[in-house]
Amino acid sequence: MDLGIAGKRALVTASSKGLGRGCAEALAAAGVDLVMNARGAEALEAAADAIRAAHGVQVTAVAADITEEAGRAEVLEAAGQVDILVTNAGGPPPGMWTDWERDDFIKALDANMLAPIALMKAQVPGMMEAGWGRVVNITSVSVKAPIPQLGLSNSARAGLTGYVAGTARQVAPKGVTINNLLPGIHDTARAESLDAGAATSAGITPQEAREQRLETIPARRYGTPEDFGAMCAFLCSQHASFIVGQNILLDGGATNLAM
Repeated sequence: MDLGIAGKRALVTASSKGLGRGCAEALAAAGVDLVMNARGAEALEAAADAIRAAHGVQVTAVAADITEEAGRAEVLEAAGQVDILVTNAGGPPPGMWTDWERDDFIKALDANMLAPIALMKAQVPGMMEAGWGRVVNITSVSVKAPIPQLGLSNSARAGLTGYVAGTARQVAPKGVTINNLLPGIHDTARAESLDAGAATSAGITPQEAREQRLETIPARRYGTPEDFGAMCAFLCSQHASFIVGQNILLDGGATNLAM
């Protein structure tokens, strides 16, 4: 399918690996020029080089911490006005509700709620003026089904979801769509970390923890960055103009919701 976005320009944050990399790859395959961001310069440059070689698109790599004001300023200056914005940042650590203090919540909010909002505020006005734009926020399945040990993530991502619900409907008349992608377990470093934590708690091996988790996923596998990137690229396409303010699960059927 021709997504109709060849020649567009996208900013994809936290895109040197994992789900962000999957989104960047899929957009590049559709002919979109990229501004890629991550904290680690070496991994970021390697990813950017691979995408340039594979897809022949222009790629600007900016190593910076998108969750901090100075890092966002650096990325936004390099990006200029883009047509497509994909926001992403690593999730806060798991734990018990008794573990977290105010500073832990502030850090989670900065990374997983306030940083995406700041990026949208910087880019969406220009999209509205142009009469076209796409924003996809990578959040979490916990928005629909909160995960007990991920209270920090539950809180921050729910706040972002509420913000998007109103904002998306305010900007849609100008041709700009904002939607959220909610990943379940995908084969990324985050999944390895969660499996390791579950293994430690249960006194089993990480492989056994993974096998137990697979039993809870009807698809009987973890998702891949390619699965995730394909949906992201579709939401950024010309074909998705009637999808506004939605929270789309990609979890292999693990979350059983009637509505």
